[in-house]
Amino acid sequence: MKRAIPVLVLSVAGLIPVWRYEVSTGTSSTEVAAPASTPSTSSSGTAGSALVVKGTTVGTEKGDVQVEVTFEGERITAVRMLKQPDHPQTTAAVPTLVSETLEAQSADIDTVSGATLTSEGYKESLQAAIDAQAAAAAASPSPSAEASAASQVVAGTTVGTEKGDVQVEVTFEGERITAVRMLKQPDHPQTTAAVPTLVSETLEAQSADIDTVSGATLTSEGYKESLQAAIDAKGA
Repeated sequence: MKRAIPVLVLSVAGLIPVWRYEVSTGTSSTEVAAPASTPSTSSSGTAGSALVVKGTTVGTEKGDVQVEVTFEGERITAVRMLKQPDHPQTTAAVPTLVSETLEAQSADIDTVSGATLTSEGYKESLQAAIDAQAAAAAASPSPSAEASAASQVVAGTTVGTEKGDVQVEVTFEGERITAVRMLKQPDHPQTTAAVPTLVSETLEAQSADIDTVSGATLTSEGYKESLQAAIDAKGA
């Protein structure tokens, strides 16, 4: 029994290298260094308001240069290098080029000393992205411009009647009347009762050629006159 102890100890000791040994898979991996990070300002707008544009690829003696520019409206908010020469002077120059771009908001920036070729390629690719953004903006009117072109609110003239002044405000969507609101009307029960009918007939007829409401003749005539004035003003 005493002789079994050394054997057991040796057996346990012999297992220790096995436990610590990491099994090889037979494959090897190569770690690729990430490119130098490019300073940029973070976008605070929504995805719909940000436009990301790639500049052209510009070949230089040191290697290709290409930038990607993020715009918020007309403003440049970030620049990222998609292609750049694998050279220490280029890596050192890029942060300066991006910083100057964000400050100048254009490609009119200085060449970085020691990285002339990269600087010129950067500016050319940047200008191409700026030109592309301008072309896209010109081709696509802003939502506010589209809304103002589609929707128009026109106030008609104030028409005086024996019961009181009458004035309407008309909303047009394109050529169509979509709403009529009373800006002025006589303080009279018959007028109050007549207005919904006048508005309903206007939306159906899409003109001022509507019937007079019985019991509210003066208000009806004033309404139609103010309404026609608004229609004429819209068409002018």
